[in-house]
Amino acid sequence: MTVTGAAPPEVPRSALADVVLERLTAAYGAAADPGRAAPMRAYMKDVAPFLGIPTPARRALSRTVLAGTARPTEADCTAIALRCWELPEREYHYFAVDYLRRNAPRCSAAFLPVARHLVTTVPWWDTVDLLAAHVVGALVAAEPHLTSAMDAWITDGDLWVARTALLHQLAYKERTDHERLFAYCLLQSGHPGFFIRKAIGWALREYAKTDPDAVRTFLARERGRFAPLTVREALKNIGA
Repeated sequence: MTVTGAAPPEVPRSALADVVLERLTAAYGAAADPGRAAPMRAYMKDVAPFLGIPTPARRALSRTVLAGTARPTEADCTAIALRCWELPEREYHYFAVDYLRRNAPRCSAAFLPVARHLVTTVPWWDTVDLLAAHVVGALVAAEPHLTSAMDAWITDGDLWVARTALLHQLAYKERTDHERLFAYCLLQSGHPGFFIRKAIGWALREYAKTDPDAVRTFLARERGRFAPLTVREALKNIGA
């Protein structure tokens, strides 16, 4: 179950997922290091258990796992992601996120409920932010009618869903819909939570790399509505 209590999406049959999961659990399981696992779990505030595989080693193992495998369909992406998420250790979730980042162009609007499930299940910034910027963002860029879903997500009661809406344009640069970005920031300007306030600042700071004057003008007009943390984050690289 997700944190919202919604039933998870159905896992489709996938021969590719069968191969990948068999290889993955064997490779990651053999590389587990309990001595590293405990501090990794503590750093991530006990959100999930860890196998204790450092990122460079994990990615090298992932390349071995995927060597010679076929290009996935959307059903394969869904099956691999959901089956990884059913495993408790966080490294399997990281594998799924990396896999989806590479294969997001193979997924359609129909994948968005799966992405939402991943965002709201065992949620923490380490997976949510990458899913927001590189999976949900890619889906919305490819199918602009999904902006209506983001318009709903920004006021969702689940802070991780709202954070995803705030961050989904993070990699858009000059393609950013700045009016929508600014509107989202204002909608969540009074949120008491650190992860929303930080996300607002981060989204503005990232867009400031493309149009610093627009961000300065926006904050000159609206900064009284935002927490000091948000303003500091937004202006970090461009000044007041």
